[in-house]
Amino acid sequence: MSNAQPSAIGETNRYPAIVILDFGSQYSELIARRVRETEVYSLVMSHSTSAEELRAINPRGIILSGGPSSVYADYAPQCDPELWELGIPVLGVCYGMQLMVQQLGGSVVAAGRAEYGKAPLEVDDPTDLLTNVDEGSTMWMSHGDSVERLPDGFVRLAHTANTPEAAVADHQRRLYGVQFHPEVVHSVCGMALLRNFVYHICGCVPDWTTAAFIDEAVADVRRQVGGKRVLLALSGGVDSSTLAFLLHKAIGDQLTCMFIDQGFMRKGEPEFLMDFFDRKFHIRVEYINARERFINKLAGITDPEEKRKLIGTEFIRVFEEESKRLGPFDYLAQGTLYPDVIESAGTNVDPKTGERVAVKIKSHHNVGGLPKDLQFKLVEPLRKLFKDEVRKVGRSLGLPEEIVGRHPFPGPGLAIRILGEVTDEKLDILRDADLIVREEVKEAGLYHEIWQAFAVLLPVRSVGVMGDKRTYAFPVVLRCVSSEDGMTADWSRLPYDLMETISNRIVNEVKGVNRVVLDITSKPPGTIEWE
Repeated sequence: MSNAQPSAIGETNRYPAIVILDFGSQYSELIARRVRETEVYSLVMSHSTSAEELRAINPRGIILSGGPSSVYADYAPQCDPELWELGIPVLGVCYGMQLMVQQLGGSVVAAGRAEYGKAPLEVDDPTDLLTNVDEGSTMWMSHGDSVERLPDGFVRLAHTANTPEAAVADHQRRLYGVQFHPEVVHSVCGMALLRNFVYHICGCVPDWTTAAFIDEAVADVRRQVGGKRVLLALSGGVDSSTLAFLLHKAIGDQLTCMFIDQGFMRKGEPEFLMDFFDRKFHIRVEYINARERFINKLAGITDPEEKRKLIGTEFIRVFEEESKRLGPFDYLAQGTLYPDVIESAGTNVDPKTGERVAVKIKSHHNVGGLPKDLQFKLVEPLRKLFKDEVRKVGRSLGLPEEIVGRHPFPGPGLAIRILGEVTDEKLDILRDADLIVREEVKEAGLYHEIWQAFAVLLPVRSVGVMGDKRTYAFPVVLRCVSSEDGMTADWSRLPYDLMETISNRIVNEVKGVNRVVLDITSKPPGTIEWE
């Protein structure tokens, strides 16, 4: 998604140009993101989507994802056999390739030698799908099965040392398969391959742009809402901030934002948000000071899940009370994103809205967390977008980098970065320590190179010495991680002098802390947050 304005907003913005059929792969969402990086609209759908449904959607191309099953196993996921008769180009990835081979009359067997990780690709046919894919380029393998015999009409495009049929094609029917994963960053020429499929084989045009999305979303919101009022719970994060700007552009003063200050925000953020939205951009924000009721709810609570549930329940109660006071409202706006929809959906839905996708993994807080008796209709104009696309939209709408580029922040806020019971004293300590971490990381020019940088307060005390006196105070954990999407993460290798500066400032400036430690755990096995 770029900022360029296409000549027209085509059907690719209402219907997907590329459909990804999901066979349970951990990379299905990533395939969709990579296709969108070519500025072509893509959508993930269930592998059980019928050929009739696909014909109605009429995509330019179909990609079959990988998956954990073996195609010859009982109950292995299948696709509709009529798929091959649609005349639509198909690219099978890993399991998707093996399924293509099996359903079209070839055979797949357990490989004599499994192949995982990086492998150099030997190109036998450098045209069509493999145009500009370098000989010997690294591709990412992850399979224990292998193609034994190709169906009639198929030819080999590439091989590796352990995989004779690493890429195959039936050129006449425009059916292609690769045994590797071109969508992962480890596959050096993976994007070149996907561009070949999307542009040259499927004939897609790059019209999935930021400007096109904004124009379409504004028109959709105006059509849906009409002259009714809309309520948005504003958190100050990238998603809700972008949504506030988008809705204000669409419906102006029909939008009311509610900011519930539960007392667990970072230092100075409530004041910043009110000044930024209300006074600087004239977006109406109702400030709700609920600090006392939230902290009272957490008195004596140490279990992290109980903390999360109490905060979530209390938030809903405050929201309900205040929405009745400020209302009536007909619509509730939510910053639901496409990954939320993917993770929360269990069945197929209309592809025009982007409301379906894969196997139900969890009930996401945006999709499944609302009380059933709230009498609102939902407005969710961001539900087609991935996080990186939301940031691009935000920038186009005029959000400053301090909001668009800010690090992710958990819904329960600092309450889950304080292990054990949450108190006003601990919140003050953590706010001061966290501010120092963010200030120094920004000063070092590393803020936008790190996924998250923050402090954690532990529920223990340790002995120290300050000014020739014995101290008995809290330790603070420095947690800095690098990641692309938060699904996996590695600890950031900060310069020693930066860590020393952070430690010295926290110990000297934050009363109640006498020790700073560094968390060097990756995800997995750890998580980014401590609770």
